Amino acid sequence: MRLLVVAVGQRVPDWAQAAWDDYAKRFPPELRLELKAVKTEPRASKTLPALLAAERERIAAAIPKGARLVALDERGTALTTVALAAKLKAWPLENDTVALVIGGPDGLEPAFRQAAHERIRLSDLTLPHAMVRVLLAEQLYRAWSINAGHPYHRE
Repeated sequence: MRLLVVAVGQRVPDWAQAAWDDYAKRFPPELRLELKAVKTEPRASKTLPALLAAERERIAAAIPKGARLVALDERGTALTTVALAAKLKAWPLENDTVALVIGGPDGLEPAFRQAAHERIRLSDLTLPHAMVRVLLAEQLYRAWSINAGHPYHRE
């Protein structure tokens, strides 16, 4: 299975990139974690709907046709790590590619967010986008470790 994280924003601090790379390399070959960063729309002279629409176009272009779409959204369903592990086990039954989408500074376009197969949230806290990438990678790795019986996760 392929987990494709599509994130609006191309530049992250070195520490965030190093952390992402560390988690991504831990995944087994049968469960690939990939990142596709898409350009943030310049905020200077456009309305919010126009900004979100431009970012939606870039996001949609980065997602393979037929992929299961999971939007990360502050209004999404809160999951425990064990519940995420259950989803990680179920997703391959529905699709070989799952696209997890992280919006830009203003989030995701409402229609795009609603069109997602599901919406999840990582935290009730507001997190910087670089941190969201790392936290998502870590939680996906932790979910895999639960399913694989790997000792990384402890209850």
